[in-house]
Formats: sequence, structure tokens, C-alpha cells
Amino acid sequence: MSSSPSDHGSATQNQTLQSQQLAASFTQSLARHSAVFATLVKHQEQMMTLLHRCMDSLRRGGKIIWAGNGGSAADAQHLAAEFMVRYHLERGPLASIALTTDSSILTAHSNDYDFSTVFARQVQGLAKADDVMIGLTTSGKSENINLGLQAANERGVYTVALTGRDGGSAKDIAQLPIIIASHETARIQEAHMFLGHWLCEAIDDALA
Repeated sequence: MSSSPSDHGSATQNQTLQSQQLAASFTQSLARHSAVFATLVKHQEQMMTLLHRCMDSLRRGGKIIWAGNGGSAADAQHLAAEFMVRYHLERGPLASIALTTDSSILTAHSNDYDFSTVFARQVQGLAKADDVMIGLTTSGKSENINLGLQAANERGVYTVALTGRDGGSAKDIAQLPIIIASHETARIQEAHMFLGHWLCEAIDDALA
């Protein structure tokens, strides 16, 4: 059965309406992003503290340790790579590792023990007092991140939580909790990456 002209008209109207809704969604998403980024200036002092801690660690032969889950795991790996390779200036490698990259460790520990301690185990084996550990958790409630931070504290590592919402338990475990003022996971992650990229840029500039 062939469609009538009125059917074609209705389909066109629906497509137009959907296109308008999607365009509005883009604008709304950008507005929420901008609103979160407008709050980041309040973290400048905290980020300066983190910058100096990272530089002191690297100068003493320490390393920057990253951990996260899901999208935050990808962000952790991304930022570790910026340290080890380069950000925007030619320089030597800066010691950094993401605890999310070794599939054998991740699966063996999760299978033989428990996923909640998958980062804590690596911290116990790899971390030393001159290191800095940065845990990314948008809720602050990720058990494996919090146990990893706790294990790092026990080894004298300087601990940082990049988090959001109300900071969850992470804010009471990390020595430096940086809490993004948002309840939207994507916006929190975008803010974490901005802060991480600024940290890489500042370290590059300071060491140039």
C-alpha cells in the first residue's frame, strides 16, 4: 500500500521537530558544561597545591599514579600517557602509571581475590612514599578507588581524589579532595580532564 501525501507531510514534520529538539539538546548540554566550568576557578589553589606536589614527587624520583573506572579509567590512562610521552613541549618522560592498563593483573586479582581491592593490591606492590596517587571517581563512592587511596595513605603516598557530587567517601580518604560542583557524570569527567590537562601544561611549562 502506498503512503498518502498526508503521511509524507507528517513524517517531514516529525523529522523537523526531532531536529529542533536535538539542536536544543546540544545547546542545553553546552550550557550545563559552561556552568560547571565557570565554577572551576575556585579550585585554582587546590590545583596549585597538586602541581607543586607532583613536581616535588618527580624531582625526588617519585611517580604519579592514576586510577579510575570506566570513562575515568580511560581518563587516567590518557593523563598518564601525557606525562610519559609529552603534552605540548619537548621534554623527557615524567614517571607516571595508570593502574588500569594491565589486563592480566586486573583479571587475575578480580578472579582470585576481589575487584574492590584491585587498585589497593597494585599500590601495595608499586607505590612508595615519594609518589602521588590521583584517583578519579565521579561519585566518590567507587570502592576500589577508595581502598586504593587508603592503601596509598598507609604507604605515605600523597593522595588526591578528583570527584564530584558531594565527594562521597573519597573526600574523607584523600588528602586533597577536588570536588566538581555537578551531579552529571559527563560534566564531571569533562572538568576532570580540563584539570588534568592544565596540570600537564603547567608541569611542562615549569620544567621547560
